[in-house]
Amino acid sequence: MPASHPEPPLSSPSHVTDTPITQRSQLVEYIASGEKPERDWRIGTEHEKFGFRLDDLRPPTFDGARGIEALLEGLVRFGWTPVQESVDGNPPRTIALTRDGASVTLEPAGQLELSGAPLESIHQTCVEVGTHLNEVRQVSDELQLGFLGMGFQPKWSRADMPWMPKGRYRIMRDYMPKVGSLGLDMMTRTCTVQVNLDYASEADMAKKFRVSLALQPVATALFADSPFTEGRPNGYLSYRSHIWTDTDPDRTGMLDFVFEDGFGYERYVDYLLDVPMYFSYRDGVYVDASGKSFRRFLKGELDVLPGALPTLRDWSDHMTTAFPEVRLKKFLEMRGADGGPWARLCALPAFWVGLLYDDAALDAAWDLVKDFSAAERHALRDGVPKHALKLPARVGNVRAPVRDLAVEALKIPAAGLRRRARLNQDGIDESRFLETLVEIAESGQTAAERKLELFHGEWNGSVDPVFRAFAY
Repeated sequence: MPASHPEPPLSSPSHVTDTPITQRSQLVEYIASGEKPERDWRIGTEHEKFGFRLDDLRPPTFDGARGIEALLEGLVRFGWTPVQESVDGNPPRTIALTRDGASVTLEPAGQLELSGAPLESIHQTCVEVGTHLNEVRQVSDELQLGFLGMGFQPKWSRADMPWMPKGRYRIMRDYMPKVGSLGLDMMTRTCTVQVNLDYASEADMAKKFRVSLALQPVATALFADSPFTEGRPNGYLSYRSHIWTDTDPDRTGMLDFVFEDGFGYERYVDYLLDVPMYFSYRDGVYVDASGKSFRRFLKGELDVLPGALPTLRDWSDHMTTAFPEVRLKKFLEMRGADGGPWARLCALPAFWVGLLYDDAALDAAWDLVKDFSAAERHALRDGVPKHALKLPARVGNVRAPVRDLAVEALKIPAAGLRRRARLNQDGIDESRFLETLVEIAESGQTAAERKLELFHGEWNGSVDPVFRAFAY
């Protein structure tokens, strides 16, 4: 089955070949090689979640009888294969799992991530997610752990978060404070759900990229679920989304150049070449290249690897270190949503598949956003973290809250999924997975606002009940 996301996420080294890069065209060809005919398009869904100890709600450390490594090793019973890494010459430790095209990996503070296999339908995605959560629940119950889906750690400070023993995270940890004030929070205290989708051609990629960038703030608003920091309301509904605005301006944002005439693979390669490096993975070791130029690397002028040329694996790794709202690799990644409960983990791929995998829906979505100015796109991106569906916006020719834009936008994937007509065993199509988003849009109340009501009401000003009420 052709893969929608063959490379692992940032938390693991790439499995791409070590072929040396001797000319720039190889970088463009690498992205172009992701093109697939429509019959081979797949859906790759990823989600992260916070672990916590049931007795004191603290995040589990990596080590120990109730640690994250113990959880990973407990999951091996379900047919997962361990992936190990050695840091600083220490004995190898289990830091990830693989099975049937899927992987379980760790974010920097031990957030557990499922990177799903490339699947044909959202019905399959929901089965995959449900199976994974059931397996995690069985092992975590034995360890007296729980897992929570939200966009931002609601209770614990940055200092309270553990660090996983992974070489690349040490490099990023040292570099992040040099370029932004919230990068370490991004690493240790955020969780997201994203979906990775295919394209048929350069033109198809460009159209999907533009539509998904313009509508990403709508997804952020619908999925907003990170209103607490260290036990108190933080003034945002998606604080996770706000964090990206002060993480690293060289590798985040809305990518205005995507909307320029002539945008394609070449232009995206230019963008990536201007993103500072983090590392090069050589002989099992992460070489610190933070802040250095990939362009100089192409010339063999990287001072930490004198005379060495990058390989396609270096390029694949480098592509994972750019963090725009939509990311292009050999597929497109939708990156705007807070983590959440099972229903929303299925709803995100439903939203984007319905928009991007049906020609009529893609045309309708483009008609909805094509006359947005760059200023309007940025106003949406910058405003929804705080105001979500209540942010004033332009909907057609009138001013209205983003809620109205979301209601209109949701009609498009609903129709697209019905036309896709991928039915489950009961004859039900994939549009059913949009129901939780339709409910949010029509009510105008996000999950974050619901939690704030509980905090100010029956939770009596405490976030502790969130770990019981909203755990998987």
